[in-house]
Amino acid sequence: MSDINIVCLDLEGVLVPEIWIAFAEKVGVEEFKKTTRDEPDYDKLMKYRIDLLKKHSLGLKQIQETIAGIEPLEGARKFLDDLRKEDCQVIILSDTFTQFAGPLIEKLGSPTIFCNTLEVGENGEITGYRMRVADSKRATVKALQSVGFETIAAGDSFNDLGMIEESKAGFLFRSTDEIKNAHPELEAFDEYDDFLAAIKKAL
Repeated sequence: MSDINIVCLDLEGVLVPEIWIAFAEKVGVEEFKKTTRDEPDYDKLMKYRIDLLKKHSLGLKQIQETIAGIEPLEGARKFLDDLRKEDCQVIILSDTFTQFAGPLIEKLGSPTIFCNTLEVGENGEITGYRMRVADSKRATVKALQSVGFETIAAGDSFNDLGMIEESKAGFLFRSTDEIKNAHPELEAFDEYDDFLAAIKKAL
């Protein structure tokens, strides 16, 4: 019996633009451009974002308005469609939130996504967030492996390294020079065709 493979992919930066960078540009607040490429501590990053939102009287509605105008990265939908023709399943593992992901996932052909949940007040103020589990991307691939799946993982940021390290094969896609230089053992790609070929080779 051949291995049953699940390809686990990050969302932002890999398949769609970074939501918080797009939001920063829309509202004109540069500080929102900080992402998991810049800050490895996700809890610290989200507390920083929530404080910024409060400072500028911004909430979920404004972020969702930004997301409505975001399109997948060029070639991302075709990449996913081609990947799903292979002998594997695809799951998006993201540290984004259910309140953000819906429109983006629909534009990508509705792949399965595991993400987190925001805590939102009645007035639309974002007051906190709930992670599914600590170190959720690493924990998810380990859980998949525990029930008989092989995983291949890819992402672009610090918070993707755990799932990449735990998988039988892992890649960086459109990552930063800092992360690529810190992890020369990981193959890094910038084009979907090369990325797809590497995944197919690992299957």
